[in-house]
Amino acid sequence: MKKHNFKEMMIWKKAMDLVVSIYQITENLPAKENFNLVSQINRCAVSIPSNIAEGSGRTTNKSFSNFLNFSLSSAFELETQLILLDRIYKVPTKTEQSELVELQKMIRSFNNQLIKNL
Repeated sequence: MKKHNFKEMMIWKKAMDLVVSIYQITENLPAKENFNLVSQINRCAVSIPSNIAEGSGRTTNKSFSNFLNFSLSSAFELETQLILLDRIYKVPTKTEQSELVELQKMIRSFNNQLIKNL
């Protein structure tokens, strides 16, 4: 297995940038959401780069692939939550949703390459 330095991976960098954007959005939501939607959204966003980083430290491509799948699942969950923000609070998240869709494609593509090398 090729060693991967997560800090050099574009998918990790983009995921980290997205976390910063998400935190900027959620800090302006109503206080009543702090232990509900805000907490869930932030955890979900942080989960994406965290799983990429954790997977990069695994010793097999198969194990890394599993963590990329966790990361991708969190990305889809986050996309749903951003749609909810727009529907419930009219918070515009189209930019973040577009970035998230691009990130989902990148994670899938990287994972497909990784799987080819099993």
